[in-house]
Amino acid sequence: MRIVVPTAPVGALSDAWRACVGTGRLNLALRRDYHESLAMAQRDIGFRHIRGHGLFSDDLGVYRAYQKGGHRGVLHAFGYLDQVVDGWLELGIRPFLELGFMPTDLASGDQTVFWWRGNVTPPHDHRAWAGLVTATLRHLIDRYGIDEVRGWPIEVWNEPNLPHFWSADQEAYLRLYRVTAEAVKSVDAGLAVGGPAISPGADDWWAPFAEYVDAHDVPVDFVSRHAYTSGPAQHVPFGVYQTLAPPQRLLEQFAAPARHLAGTSLEGLPVHITEFNTSYRPDNPIHDTAYNAAYLAPVLADGGELADSFSYWTFCDVFEEEGVPTALFHGGFGMLTHRQLPKPTYHLYTFMTRMGAQVLARGEDHLVCRAEDGRITVLAWQPVHGSGDDFAAGPGHVVRLSLPLAGMRAFAVRSSVSEDEGSAWSAWRDLGRPRTPSARQLERLRDLAAPVVRRTVITVVDGRADLDLVLGRHEVCLVEIEPVEDHAPAWLDDGRLLGQDAPR
Repeated sequence: MRIVVPTAPVGALSDAWRACVGTGRLNLALRRDYHESLAMAQRDIGFRHIRGHGLFSDDLGVYRAYQKGGHRGVLHAFGYLDQVVDGWLELGIRPFLELGFMPTDLASGDQTVFWWRGNVTPPHDHRAWAGLVTATLRHLIDRYGIDEVRGWPIEVWNEPNLPHFWSADQEAYLRLYRVTAEAVKSVDAGLAVGGPAISPGADDWWAPFAEYVDAHDVPVDFVSRHAYTSGPAQHVPFGVYQTLAPPQRLLEQFAAPARHLAGTSLEGLPVHITEFNTSYRPDNPIHDTAYNAAYLAPVLADGGELADSFSYWTFCDVFEEEGVPTALFHGGFGMLTHRQLPKPTYHLYTFMTRMGAQVLARGEDHLVCRAEDGRITVLAWQPVHGSGDDFAAGPGHVVRLSLPLAGMRAFAVRSSVSEDEGSAWSAWRDLGRPRTPSARQLERLRDLAAPVVRRTVITVVDGRADLDLVLGRHEVCLVEIEPVEDHAPAWLDDGRLLGQDAPR
């Protein structure tokens, strides 16, 4: 069946998909590979905010307890944090501040998470914690200006519903949230603070959170949560495999805060999905594949209707929660590998940057927009559903559209990635999966990571043009179409040029 795309727009395309992106712990921003990767992402995509763990963890060195002559004191040191934030701002991206984890000298226990041992216990002194928050914010305001810092959302902790990330109970988190939010507002009422940054499966937290902040008159400027669709981890050495629920489940998770908070004092607050991906594991090979891009295409296309931002976790593979990666492709969260090889999901994001702002049509396998310069842009993908059968899906899915176009002819450029084209992971696998590719192999992989680009001319009849897209295995493609205005002088005759066809 051919879908007739209307001439008039049905709405505007939200860019909530690039409002924020995730990062490995903040200390990693001091590395060259990290900086080069972020520079590439900003050049090609242009995210507005960046969020990651470890602002207060020991390896950033902000909270430093000391003893001198019987006196116990604290020094707040911001040298590393300044380098991190300076580097971000130089690349045109602002912090989305996640307040955590607990400095060892302020922690009430020794429970940690990840290879780099982020402490996940409450503070032994809530006044000292509030002092850390206020000192940090005042320093950032002094350095970057109040107008700048007011644009940085401040999130309290990370996934406190999970014992891995919070050693105490819900009541203890709610107390931490209150102390933190009040500390933030004591610095400046215009700073935006929110939470509870819960993981999937914790929808029973919304009502207690709303009731608590109401009962204690606690400030909340936005609400946040995370979204993943992967099942239990099936472990192998240095990796995992997982099943996935259908992509629609991600969109359902995006919509959940508004649904659960309807009728409460928090109804209508901005909703930030501060982490999302297919798998919650940083060692699942699905992240490296074209399947990941095809799975997420409808999420990027429709997610802005449900959330004010949704932050892909993460922009690059400079990331060490499970230890130092053992190979170039290791299932990392990143859109980019180490050394800036783009994965198919990276290309999905670059395709989205070239979509027009006016939505003409949406479907389960396509998004059609019009750009300000008159181009018609089509994002199309092979639908996948998270089941094992998807991995056997071959080429042959067809998207048939009737597009509104002016003139008699149109010039179309199609950029595609699939399991067979534009996939550095597939090429690396065929190369024998070298753990540390040589310089020559890296260049070969870089060439093969680029989308395949083809051009064609489409005939326009009565303001309409037919576009038939046969999609390859797990393909995502962008088609950009513009009317052709012929500027050729009358004396040109391509038919007289050796080796050429008659003029079109």
